[in-house]
Formats: sequence, C-alpha cells, structure tokens
Amino acid sequence: MANILIVDDSTYLRVMIKKILKKLGHSIVAEANNGEEAIEAYRQHRPDLVTMDVVMPKLNGLMAVKKILQMDSTAKVIIVTALGHEPMIRQAIKLGAKDFVIKPFKQDELVKAVDGVLN
Repeated sequence: MANILIVDDSTYLRVMIKKILKKLGHSIVAEANNGEEAIEAYRQHRPDLVTMDVVMPKLNGLMAVKKILQMDSTAKVIIVTALGHEPMIRQAIKLGAKDFVIKPFKQDELVKAVDGVLN
C-alpha cells in the first residue's frame, strides 16, 4: 500500500479523501493546506503519491507541483480541483501531474485515479 500526502485548503475535503484512501489500506503520511506546506511535507516524507488541490492560499497547486517535480522527477501527483479549472488542469498535466479528479467527485473516481497512477 502507498504512503500518501493530501493537499487541500479545505479540511472537510482532506478528511473525506483520507477516509477513502485509508479504507483502501493506504497510509496518510501528511496533510497540507497550501502549496508551501505541501512542498515541505513532500521533502520530509517523500510519499508515493500526492493528491493536490490547485486553488489554495500562499502558493497554488500548480507552483507546488512544479517545485515538487523539480525536487523529485519521479513524484506522482493527482490534481483534485473544481469544475471550471480546466486550463489549470491542462497546465498541471503539462508540468507532470499524472492524473486529475474533478470536485465534487464520487469515491470510485478518486479510487480509479489513485489505482491508475500507483499501478
């Protein structure tokens, strides 16, 4: 099972994602509510996978993805963002994100993306 970092400025969404992933047997090694915290948490924990919101305070998810991938070119990041952020999703994929999930998402959409990126 994978060690996962969850990044979202919504506590509710972090809790929801954590519940889904823990049910699958994954371990949540850290959580972050902005891009700066995400980079630091990635540096400390080197997780197998990151779920990354795009629109966050301090440093957005795109910049965080870019910096994480500069630090570790093998990093696996799934973008989790709201409908209407398609240009940002395209940019994140161009930067190296492996997949995306549109909020609000169904549990099986997240599970499919996580399984797809990890396998």
